[in-house]
Amino acid sequence: MPAKADPHYVGLDIAKDQLDYCINDSDEGSLLNTHEARAAFVEKLKLLGLARVVCEASGGYEKIVVAELLEAGIEVCVVQPGRVRAFAYAEGLLAKTDRIDARLLRRYGEKIALRLVVPADAAASTLRELLEHRRQLTVQLSEVEGRLALAGPTLHKLLQRQKTFLQKQLKAVEAMMGKHIGHDPDLRSKSERLQQITGVGPILSATLLAYVPELGKIEAAQLSALIGVAPYPKDSGTLHAPRHVRGGRAQVRHVLYMAAVSAARSNPILAAFYQRLLANGKPPKVCLVAVMRKMLCLVNRVIQDPDFVLA
Repeated sequence: MPAKADPHYVGLDIAKDQLDYCINDSDEGSLLNTHEARAAFVEKLKLLGLARVVCEASGGYEKIVVAELLEAGIEVCVVQPGRVRAFAYAEGLLAKTDRIDARLLRRYGEKIALRLVVPADAAASTLRELLEHRRQLTVQLSEVEGRLALAGPTLHKLLQRQKTFLQKQLKAVEAMMGKHIGHDPDLRSKSERLQQITGVGPILSATLLAYVPELGKIEAAQLSALIGVAPYPKDSGTLHAPRHVRGGRAQVRHVLYMAAVSAARSNPILAAFYQRLLANGKPPKVCLVAVMRKMLCLVNRVIQDPDFVLA
C-alpha cells in the first residue's frame, strides 16, 4: 500500500447476479452484475479521485470485476471472508445482508492495512487455469480408481472407459502446459531454473509460477508464511504448546508436500537435513514441513539471484 495514499474506500459485495456497494453513508446501492452496469459503476468511481475498492474473495465471481477495476486504474483489495467476519464480530455486528456486508467492507478497509491487488500476468493466468483443470481431472481420476476395486463386471467396464478418458485428458492438459510455458520466454527460463533443483519437477515449477507471483520478490520467511508452512507459536504464561502451521495457499502447499517427500529421498542435501531432524527426535511430518520450508527458501533464492549456483 502506498505510504502517502489517502484513498476513498468503497465497500463492494460481489454475488453472481448482483453487486452491492457502499461509497459513503449516504451513497450506497445495488446494480446488476453485467458488463454495462459495471462500466457505469467504474465511471462513478473515477469521479471520487483516488478510489480504493475493498471486496471479498467470492468463489471466483470477483475475478471479472477486479480485472475491470484494475484495467480502469482503480485500486482494489481482495480480502479473506473469514477475516472480515471476525472484524464484524469484534464490532458486535451479528446481522448479515449484502448491503450490510458492503458497509462492513468499507469500514474494514479504513481500519485495517490491506495489500493492493497487483494486475495478473496474462501468461501466468492462463497457466493457472490449466493447472486448475488438471487438478480437477486428477481428483476425478482418483475417485474412479477408488470405485474400480468394488465395481461389478458391468460397472467395471464403464469405469475403466472413464479412467482411460481421464488419463488421456490429463496427458493432453499437461502437454498444453508444457507448450504454454515453452512459448513464453520468461516462464520458460524460470521453469528451467527451478527444475535444476532435485525434487522440483514440472508440476511444482508450473504451480509456483502460476500461484506465487511474489516468488523472488519477497524474503524467504514471508514466502513461508504466504504458502502456509511457517510454524506459529501458541504460548501463554507457563503454557508452551507445540507450534503449528496454518493458513496459506493450499494449491501450492499440496504440490510442495509431494515434492518434499521426493526431495527427502533423492536430494542429497535435503535428504541429509531430513535424516538429521529425524535423528534429533522430530516427528516425520514436522521434518517434512521443515523440508518444504527449505525448498521454498531455495526456489526463492534461485529466482531472486540469477547468479546463485546450486551445490
